[in-house]
Amino acid sequence: MNKRSGLESMRERARAVRTRAAIRQWKYRQRNLASGVWLRLRRALAFAKEAYVISGDDIRHLLAEGYKPEPCGRQLEPEKTILFVDAPRLLRIESRRRIPVNLGADFLLAEAVALLPFDPGGKRPVGV
Repeated sequence: MNKRSGLESMRERARAVRTRAAIRQWKYRQRNLASGVWLRLRRALAFAKEAYVISGDDIRHLLAEGYKPEPCGRQLEPEKTILFVDAPRLLRIESRRRIPVNLGADFLLAEAVALLPFDPGGKRPVGV
């Protein structure tokens, strides 16, 4: 009887190890399929002092003025427009609504987000 319970215990542990390995493999696959978009999105937010939800009309005006969208926003589903905007221009946007600088519900539900950089003259890494 001791032999049987020992054998069952080993089988149970082996099943648990295989389950954990399968879950880990699934998580890695999900991360790799996202092509690193979440990392790039977090890096973009790391350079932002403040974040604001803005209207689609205001985004179109900013794009027409030459502001460049962050590539990571286009890789999300649904697609999101994310721009770094300087403080004087941001103050002229009437539709702005400040949100926390994180990957919370306000940020993820917004269609367009304007980010105020910590250092307006500073350089962000390419692709962020």
